[in-house]
Amino acid sequence: MTTSPLPASRTSTAWLFRMAWRDSRRSRARLLLFMASIILGIAALVGINSFGDNLARSINSQARELLGADLVLSANQPFDAKLEPALARLGTARTREVSFASLVQFRPGRGTRLAQVRARDGGFFYGAWETQPASAAARFADTTAAPGALVDDALLTQFGAKIGDSVQVGNVVLPIIGRVLKTPGQSGITSAVAPTVFLPLEEVTATGLVQRGSRVRYTRSYRFAPGADVAATVKNLQARLDAADIDTDTVAERQRQTGRAFADLTRYLSLVAFVALLLGCVGVASAVNLYVREKLAAVAVLRCLGASGHQALLIYLIQTAGLGFIGAVLGAALGAAVQVLLPRVLGDFLPVDITVSISWAAIGTGLLTGLLMAVLFALLPLLSVRRVSPLRVLRTAFEDDTAAPDPVRGVVLGVIGLFILAFAYQQTHDWKLTLGFGAGLLAAFGALAGLGRLLMGAVRRFFPAGWGYVWRQGLANLYRPQNQTLTLVTSIGLGTFLLATLFLTQAMLLGRVQIAGQKSDANLVLFDIQPEQRAGVEALLTAQKLPVLQRVPIVTMRLTAINGTSVSVIKKDTARGIPAWALTREYRVTYRDSLNSSEKLTAGTAPQIGPDKIPRISVESGYLERAKLHLGDTLDFNVQGLPQRTIIGGTREIDRSRVQPSFLVIFPAGVLEGAPQFQVVLTHTPNTAALAAVQQQLVQRFPNVSAIDLGLILNTLNDIVDKISFVIRFMAGFSILTGLLVLSSSVVISRYQRVRESVLLRTLGASRAQILRITLVEYGLLGLLAALAGIALAVLAAWALAVWVFEASFGPAVGPLLGLAALVTALTAGIGLLNSRDVLRRSPLEVLRAEG
Repeated sequence: MTTSPLPASRTSTAWLFRMAWRDSRRSRARLLLFMASIILGIAALVGINSFGDNLARSINSQARELLGADLVLSANQPFDAKLEPALARLGTARTREVSFASLVQFRPGRGTRLAQVRARDGGFFYGAWETQPASAAARFADTTAAPGALVDDALLTQFGAKIGDSVQVGNVVLPIIGRVLKTPGQSGITSAVAPTVFLPLEEVTATGLVQRGSRVRYTRSYRFAPGADVAATVKNLQARLDAADIDTDTVAERQRQTGRAFADLTRYLSLVAFVALLLGCVGVASAVNLYVREKLAAVAVLRCLGASGHQALLIYLIQTAGLGFIGAVLGAALGAAVQVLLPRVLGDFLPVDITVSISWAAIGTGLLTGLLMAVLFALLPLLSVRRVSPLRVLRTAFEDDTAAPDPVRGVVLGVIGLFILAFAYQQTHDWKLTLGFGAGLLAAFGALAGLGRLLMGAVRRFFPAGWGYVWRQGLANLYRPQNQTLTLVTSIGLGTFLLATLFLTQAMLLGRVQIAGQKSDANLVLFDIQPEQRAGVEALLTAQKLPVLQRVPIVTMRLTAINGTSVSVIKKDTARGIPAWALTREYRVTYRDSLNSSEKLTAGTAPQIGPDKIPRISVESGYLERAKLHLGDTLDFNVQGLPQRTIIGGTREIDRSRVQPSFLVIFPAGVLEGAPQFQVVLTHTPNTAALAAVQQQLVQRFPNVSAIDLGLILNTLNDIVDKISFVIRFMAGFSILTGLLVLSSSVVISRYQRVRESVLLRTLGASRAQILRITLVEYGLLGLLAALAGIALAVLAAWALAVWVFEASFGPAVGPLLGLAALVTALTAGIGLLNSRDVLRRSPLEVLRAEG
């Protein structure tokens, strides 16, 4: 280290900066990897926060385009005629829509598929309704033109249909006049799951598909004059709309709903980036810790020349803060570039077009976060610098000066903890999630650090003195002075933990949408079968040699009261905490006296009629909890005009991975048989040809009956999951790269002491092969132990997610996890061996001269 005379004033800031600059000249290359860890973490953070800011700004500016109107009213039944005079006075222009799911058939002979049918009497007031040709949307809205259909591009592509072909919806056959490329408020994922066929509204009656019991949505859209107070208008009508079970949606409400939905996404991604940043900070702490050990002799010289311990601390703190700031600046620049990629990666999930611009708030947050994290995590090892004694100049083995406990270290650890919690809260705005995140992170760090200390203690206590020379040297390196056991077990273990948790969660989600290919499993669901059609539909299946695996009757009803209190009163009493959806939804229930194979009784009894003749219903356990209900509560339903009182008699869990209809509410037999209802029938088709044949027969003979091809849905879901997985892997890539850099920096920066140890061994006669094997033993054991610990923590975390978040069964795949452990072990050992190559290629004297 180059020294200069101390200034008259030892607190001279200029002198501190000069000394920091001069001392860093020989060490800058060693600290590049330390800076790279910060760069990647800040890049992820700035990129995601910039994307979140741009997304929020785009949602705010395009909220009207998302809705397609200023006000939308919707209901599950035709609007009450008594409301028509009031509705006719709303807005300056209006459109109507009737939507439902139905089988559609493309002619000539191109195939059949379930689609979302939207019958409209015009286009959209706002937003781009993009069609090909561009004039098709205007022709569709022109009431004087010949009627025609507009079909989603994905649907036409799937069946090889083209403009000019025909599409049959129920009893109506219309020419396809255009393909829909984009619909206001509809994302690419929505189009893939529920592709749309648009029909003129006047054709909906002729289809014959709108019947009693059919699942139909009626919608009215309104455009108001600029500056009109839509919210005040809706407020004046709210009571009458609620009484008629009509839902309202305004631009402001759609903006809030969409913003909330995608705020959750950006917060989750931000936490992923924050984990990557924390992982980088582990590298910062480990790098500075080893760096400080090399500088203790230089610090002792400074102390002999009159520098105080605090001045020595400030010199090295200036170095790390400078590198941290440079890393934060480079990371922010990289993050600004990354945010350009995120709209492309997430494009299929977004209902708005993202306008990419620089978010100075995100960049400022990234710079401040990077600088603070670098300084705070560097402070932990740097604190020992201020306690270095001048005696180290005379006795290099003197270590008592830094060995005593340091109370300031506890303060710094507390500040780091508070900073992490504050940042997590700033990302989530949820104290429960913040505390859970902090507790989980502390538990992971604590478990890995404890494992590292346990390993060192176990090797020291139970040292295998009778083993070979290579094994003894490799194991002894795990607890010798300046060992890396704690650093590498913590950093590698945390990286493995993140990666394994990602893998296990993804495998669990994929497992929930998989359908077994056995002959006994249903893969075709027929619904909206009217009672008088059931025999004909089953005869059609028999003629096609298809089995009837299950028949399920379904009755629709609405909730009117809970424990004698009407729904309208409960909705006004927000203190009850009952969600609005539980009060206003249309309930589709079935009736039977027993549970099926996909259900498990959790409390109470199966559905039955009580001694007081009041039905004891069974409800899904999750619904009971979410709706704030309890066993024994009384629920009053309106069963299509007739009142029906029930008592909650039991709860059950549903295995939703099974191919069976599931219901929130099940009545006992003997209550609903006489109510208007429709049937659902499950069958199995052995191949695509049989599926196409039965769908064509259904379209021709029972056009109101819809068929759900579960195989097609599974393929669609797999495509969606693949896209989601790509997004998660894309973000996890930052954590993985950061973990690799932490590993590399921890190993490379430790080169100083490893070189001297290896040179000493070579001087004493050790061969190159022996040194390689010693290195392989040390780093191989560290990598294996850290990987196994990380995987064990990941299994616990994935199990907790499965039980409390996804409510799914959990069974870890052992094979891939063992493969991950082997990969991490090999990577750790490989980097350790790579770090020793200079020692093996050159003579001991040459290496010592080069290292100084």
